Amino acid sequence: MVEIYEGALDTKAIIAAWYDKYKNINYGAFITFVGIVRDENGVEGLSFDIYEPILAQWFDEWQEKAKGAKILMAHSRGDVANHETSFIAAVASPKRRAALELIDEFVEDFKKKAPIWKYDIKNGERVYAKERSTKLLGAGLLE
Repeated sequence: MVEIYEGALDTKAIIAAWYDKYKNINYGAFITFVGIVRDENGVEGLSFDIYEPILAQWFDEWQEKAKGAKILMAHSRGDVANHETSFIAAVASPKRRAALELIDEFVEDFKKKAPIWKYDIKNGERVYAKERSTKLLGAGLLE
């Protein structure tokens, strides 16, 4: 399940809703990752654009890899201030080891391949963060 929200994520509410939904399915593990916007390089926050059709396809491929586990993801669109949450991922799984491995692989692949473009917010303006971006195969960006 991919959830897209405008602005910063309500971390506690999202994780609590996911936990409440999956705790009674007899899964032995529920692992979360929370991405928080850092205060660095004079940036006031980050802003995100998302290409949802490719994101849905990428996510569906991951869900197929999960083999009995469930992957959950929430991401911000638009502006997110420093010290706020922009990304949450979770894995609910029958087994602890599978959940730990899956969350690590998922978050790393997300950073490399998810069609989400990041901008720094400096002096109230969005500036494309090209130096911290990864070329998206087939998108024609960053060539």
